[in-house]
Amino acid sequence: MKTLYLVRHAKSSWEHNVSDRERPLKGRGLNDAEAMALEVSNRIEAPELVISSPANRAHTTFLFFKEAFSLKDEQCRIDERLYDFGGQSVMEVVHETPREIDSLMIFGHNHAFTSIVNMLGDKYLDNLPTCGFAAIAFQEDDWSKIKNGKTLTTLFPKEIRK
Repeated sequence: MKTLYLVRHAKSSWEHNVSDRERPLKGRGLNDAEAMALEVSNRIEAPELVISSPANRAHTTFLFFKEAFSLKDEQCRIDERLYDFGGQSVMEVVHETPREIDSLMIFGHNHAFTSIVNMLGDKYLDNLPTCGFAAIAFQEDDWSKIKNGKTLTTLFPKEIRK
């Protein structure tokens, strides 16, 4: 059985004159990333492998989860293909995950992540919001064969904000 965890980057700022890849998180995004990382780490076991988009906003979100799960550097990677908005490159990364890995967490972007949650899971989402989390389980033993999974859970920042 394989479990895929998807985390969309937290709310980013448009106030800075930087490229799209370099856009930082805004205050709310930083707060949401920290809160979501803590909440998710209390709900699930640490993933075996974590891969993030290289974009600043996704990587910063990932760093909060890395700390919350106490992940080691060797469990974490950056993959250029996760800086993808359509989903095809994201699926390449998922399908190439080593067979011995049973739980994978990826950090990236919309529209790709909403599309993938809807394509692979059995619960339709209008939108995976910023810093939204989804978990999908598959009755497969090889990542290259995953198609139809069961959406185990979704969690959004608005659900945990105080």
